[in-house]
Amino acid sequence: MPKLASRDQIDARYRWDLTHIFASDDDWAAELDILRRDIVDIERYQGQLAESPTVVANWLEESERLQERLGKLYVYASCQYAVDTTDQAAGGRESQAIGVHAELAAAASFAEPELLAIGAEVLQRWADQEPRLTRFRHYFDELERHAPHIRSAEVEEVLGQAIEPLESGAGIHSVMANADLAFGPAVSSTGEALEVAQGTYDALITHVDRAVRRSAYLSYTNAHLALKNSMAACMSFGIKRDWFLARARRFDTSLEAALADNHIPAEVYQSVLETFVRNLPILHRYWRVRREAMGYETLHPYDLRAPLTTSSPRVPFEQSVEWICQGLLPLGDDYVSTAREGLQHGHWVDVYPSRGKTAGAFSSGAPGTAPLILMSYTDDIESLSTLAHELGHSMHSFLTWQTQPIVYSDYSIFVAEVASNFNQAMVRDHLLRTLDDPSYQLALVEEALSNYYRYFFLMPTLARFELETHTRIEQGEALSADSMSELLADLFEEAYGGQVSYEREREGITWAEFSTHLYANFYVYQYTTGIAAARALCNRVMAGESGAVEAYLDFLRAGSSAYPLDALASAGVDMSSPQPIQEAFDYLDSLVDRLAELTRRQGDSSQ
Repeated sequence: MPKLASRDQIDARYRWDLTHIFASDDDWAAELDILRRDIVDIERYQGQLAESPTVVANWLEESERLQERLGKLYVYASCQYAVDTTDQAAGGRESQAIGVHAELAAAASFAEPELLAIGAEVLQRWADQEPRLTRFRHYFDELERHAPHIRSAEVEEVLGQAIEPLESGAGIHSVMANADLAFGPAVSSTGEALEVAQGTYDALITHVDRAVRRSAYLSYTNAHLALKNSMAACMSFGIKRDWFLARARRFDTSLEAALADNHIPAEVYQSVLETFVRNLPILHRYWRVRREAMGYETLHPYDLRAPLTTSSPRVPFEQSVEWICQGLLPLGDDYVSTAREGLQHGHWVDVYPSRGKTAGAFSSGAPGTAPLILMSYTDDIESLSTLAHELGHSMHSFLTWQTQPIVYSDYSIFVAEVASNFNQAMVRDHLLRTLDDPSYQLALVEEALSNYYRYFFLMPTLARFELETHTRIEQGEALSADSMSELLADLFEEAYGGQVSYEREREGITWAEFSTHLYANFYVYQYTTGIAAARALCNRVMAGESGAVEAYLDFLRAGSSAYPLDALASAGVDMSSPQPIQEAFDYLDSLVDRLAELTRRQGDSSQ
């Protein structure tokens, strides 16, 4: 059976180099100890903020310095652990970093209640008097908006101390998913055994050999079904955590609490789900076109991402970097040269799969570090697209960190998924224009449809699941592995529209396969809004609209210095309206048309 490489077998050129953050684990540990002592020292500010604008400015600057140092500690530890979840020492460091985050949150819990007691009007006036406070005007506005949900200093301290234990469900689920699941091998139609792991599953489920896909799917779902009750206990705990925190901050529902941070109206969430349901016939048609193109009597879940051609092009990592940079040229030389340097020489990417590596892909980092991309590159168009996606996140972070102070150095997922999907759309459009080979054309359309499969099918379905499970907990009902699987199987039945044959138990357990996303309170709907906004902004840039490029780059530089809907409106798209989502569904419909034509031509040429 082919084995995944161990970490030390991966060429250093394709691994993160975290020494730019800390030269050694000992240096990391020394900084952790110093930071802990400095956190204790901030109590000198408690009860003093109302004295003057100078004290407030001193406190906010001190808080930013502590947050920046904590960010570097966490990125170093979490990235070490992400590439090898069997490394218990790295896991311990990540846990310590999370613990210090809770310590800082508890120690600083006095600040927001004191600032609110001063009053937003006074703080804005102080910003006129103290130049160091000018950049905090938006922060003061946010404080005022959150005022009804910020508790007393004592309650805020308790909530800060509770951060780490309240993450236990997510942490345990992640350990089970990435370190403890036992997968049987996938078996090809010729009897070859292939290793199933979090780092290989995507490649196996998109394998040209149906026997490989089917056996990998069975292995993957079997492993999750074996631990379904433990994972359900974690998931139930995570949803109860959301409800506890919502009530603690005086929200009526978990959804309201989740949307409040970004000032997103609940109508936007509901609009996403309603637009999704209204456009299900497009997905049903896609399943039919796919089944006919593959020549199958019956389509199964393990066929939904299968290649439609036996000549899928091979795309080495270096080629991906070149094509991505070419596709992003409309954004200007500065953007592209920065991206190229990071991808080729800056060790921004931990490229290839290895044993114990966390599943999937993500972009990490913090002010003071490089943006860091984790993925499991497999030399295909799908991997190229994933790299473009994560680079979008990384460049968003890079430009934000260059431009914004720490207070605005983060940004919400609502806007983050715009930057990532924008890069994918730009690169895809470029390659569809420039690569005439039918195998590339088909692979690119398949990749686009795979992306929409995730963001316009899977994520909205999970968003419906998430809303219902939270509602059940809020109404005092219990959740079990079987009840959650039944709910999700029902949702898949509606979304498949009778075009896909599936086992309810296996599709229902899909919730257990999301050990990160479903623990981030009402996170997944933002993939749908993100890809819709990205498509709209890509259209503006590619049409050469006056000011479109600079408006988009300003959006990337904004960080969290503006509310998400406002930032996107400035970039040129109104996400308070369902129109961008509907237009993205219309684009999906055109992709299905294009797929039908390409597969028809492929069939004609083979006769």
